Amino acid sequence: MKPKIGISMGDPAGIGPEIIIKTLALKDLYSRCSPLVVGDAETMQNEVNALKSSLKINAIENVNDAKFEHGTIDVFDLKNVNNSELKPGVVTAMAGKAAFEAVIKNIELALANKIDATVTAPINKESIHKAGHKYSGHTEIYADYTNTKKFAMLLADENFRVIHVSTHVSLRQACDLCKKDRVFEVITLLDDACKKFGIENPRIAVAGLNPHAGENQLFGDEEVDEIIPAIEQANKLGYTVEGPFPPDTMFVKAVQGKFDGCIAMYHDQGHIPFKLEGFKWDNEKETMKSVKGVNITLGLPIIRTSVDHGTAFEIAGQGIASADAMLVAIDYAIVMAKHKK
Repeated sequence: MKPKIGISMGDPAGIGPEIIIKTLALKDLYSRCSPLVVGDAETMQNEVNALKSSLKINAIENVNDAKFEHGTIDVFDLKNVNNSELKPGVVTAMAGKAAFEAVIKNIELALANKIDATVTAPINKESIHKAGHKYSGHTEIYADYTNTKKFAMLLADENFRVIHVSTHVSLRQACDLCKKDRVFEVITLLDDACKKFGIENPRIAVAGLNPHAGENQLFGDEEVDEIIPAIEQANKLGYTVEGPFPPDTMFVKAVQGKFDGCIAMYHDQGHIPFKLEGFKWDNEKETMKSVKGVNITLGLPIIRTSVDHGTAFEIAGQGIASADAMLVAIDYAIVMAKHKK
């Protein structure tokens, strides 16, 4: 059986609807999965019209009514966007509310086993905050609505994988959160994820927190007090873990395949090298010509993958957004769903 993949539409004022339509236009995708968009059917129809696509929208209220056939986009219709007021690239509470509700419905469908995995198009934090939902991102929403206490964000692009000890917190908080138990927990989450991707004995590299990974406590104590004890504990239990490494050299080696996964201590330490590798900027057009990379939330009772980019309000409504990351996100969801079964 092909896995059913629920795709939340994202912020309707962003590029989410566009990249979903461009991805679901690919006939081969339907040979590998049964995709279902969760969001507003009228918004999706308007975007189909704007892109001059021949695809049809099938608005449904029950997963069993989906056709799951190429040429038709099945939309679990929440009817929650006032399209007469919707403006591309504009932050509104209405758009934030619609985006949030699509995420929650996708989670509910997965928890009820109506779908096998979830994929998320980008949401805008300011929009969902305007709608009264004070979350810093998808990861925290999923953790809250699945009652998950131990979770982490994994970025993946082909053989380059980066997981984070902390994500959406201040740099000061990130330093305080660098603790042995959390580092060890993230090591185990990354090892488990790599095995689900088909890697039998994952090789894991751990970055230091301080410059030069502390250089024997010249620049900080966290490596000796927190990170090294976590690595030693993991290796005693049979994991294959090395570090802590200075991140400026660790990521260079990881991109070349020396490691199956890397552990970053905080958000930008992991995101910057990952996006340098996966994002390609076009100076002449002043836009991204290619955006690759997947964001996977580990530790959840359900599968969640996502594009690793934002709503791109600056190009919303122009029909020029890259759908590369959406296709890769769906591919990862398919692999994880098949392993779960």
